[in-house]
Amino acid sequence: MLEHTQHQDGVVTILAVKGRLDAVAAPELRPTIEELVAGNCKYVVFDLDELAMIDSSGVGAIVSLFKRLRMKDGDVKIARLQGQPKEIFRLLRLDRAFDLFDDLPAAISSFK
Repeated sequence: MLEHTQHQDGVVTILAVKGRLDAVAAPELRPTIEELVAGNCKYVVFDLDELAMIDSSGVGAIVSLFKRLRMKDGDVKIARLQGQPKEIFRLLRLDRAFDLFDDLPAAISSFK
């Protein structure tokens, strides 16, 4: 099961994801991603503190947002990555593509 919430901190959108971001749940996140891309959003922090599991579909959703915001001169940062999701990011070498932060305030302030 996936839960996600979003809120603003200035120009930064924080998207907190909880549970499992897999092939079953990733489609639930796509409308939110489409809304962010269609709107004026340029800066997103994924708060993954409570993300228990991610698979290729979940990674694809995050990478899709990353690529689309980069085309708008925006960016995506990852905060509080741990456990299995952290291992997946490391194995896929996504830790080299994304800026990873241990805490949320540092990720947010990196945009300023």
